[in-house]
Amino acid sequence: MSKIRIGFVGVGGMGQAAHLRNYVTNPECEVVAIAELRPKMREAIQRRYGIANAYADHREMLAKERLDGIVAPQPYGLHGKLVPDLLAAGVPVLTEKPIGRSIEVAEALVKASAAGKGRLFIGYHKRSDPASTHAKRTIAALQASGELGKMTYVRVCMPPGDWVANGFVHNINTDDAYPSTPGDADPVGMDAATTAEHESFVNYYIHQVNLLRFLYGEGYEVRYADPAGVVMHVASASGVPGVLEMAPFNTTVDWQEHALVCFERGWVRIDLPAPLAAHRCGTVTIFKDPGNGVAPTTTVPTMPWDHAMAAQAANFIRACRGEATDLCRPEDARDDMLVAKRYIALRQAARAQLAGRSATGKG
Repeated sequence: MSKIRIGFVGVGGMGQAAHLRNYVTNPECEVVAIAELRPKMREAIQRRYGIANAYADHREMLAKERLDGIVAPQPYGLHGKLVPDLLAAGVPVLTEKPIGRSIEVAEALVKASAAGKGRLFIGYHKRSDPASTHAKRTIAALQASGELGKMTYVRVCMPPGDWVANGFVHNINTDDAYPSTPGDADPVGMDAATTAEHESFVNYYIHQVNLLRFLYGEGYEVRYADPAGVVMHVASASGVPGVLEMAPFNTTVDWQEHALVCFERGWVRIDLPAPLAAHRCGTVTIFKDPGNGVAPTTTVPTMPWDHAMAAQAANFIRACRGEATDLCRPEDARDDMLVAKRYIALRQAARAQLAGRSATGKG
């Protein structure tokens, strides 16, 4: 098969560490062009990776290049203005998470993706980690067979920690001033404090919001948010309870993210590495206790020497060929933003209720 021709829009910190290096080393594609506003950065990246063409902005690149796919690792606050231009090129587009700053942007991008030939994918790389994909297939098989009974519970836990894992050490850095680019509007109906709280949540925990959806295999809604911001309680469309544990503790030189999917007679657990850890994927543990005198088993399948960002790049290349992948589509990413909005509203209500009890002296 011919190589997929990829164009990059933005080659800054995350653009290099999380994305570009995984495409320039993949033999099934060729990064034929980059668009980068900063001239020194643009020239340095073009020189290091031997990229044929480099442009000062995405419009010039789109006008001059024949591309099969576009990777745009931009700040998500720019998505509403930028992504429709990219989708108009009529090829698949991969952006960073989340889909945008607000429900309004998310809805607009869902419509833009559906209206033309360009298809939008959101970079929830945890879905592409070999451990996550293995667990997903295992969970689906267990649901279909009923071997361990019904799914009973899903938990995702991600304490703050060292998510970088030295992932920026190979980056090129320049002294270009970062251009001032107008961003998207604040979410409608949110004051400044609520907007900041919403921004913090979607920036840090939207990956886990999406991972819950991926593991459930269906949508879910938020039922409770504790005022301290540690736990979000949810229930799936079919009624399976779950939680997102956000900050039960902190780590400084480690990363301890995991997910647990429980059945009546066993469970599947995923332990994920730091997001920018290279050549290292997560681990999967499967516990089965069939009962009736049959000895329980615990298995830990051997995973490949791969990592989530590289696997995501491989998935996007397949998507550019029209193949099915586990990449996140804009409809699911839009629903993640609905979860975030609901969570913030419930947490604020819980804080207000707690403050009211304290004011009246009631426990």
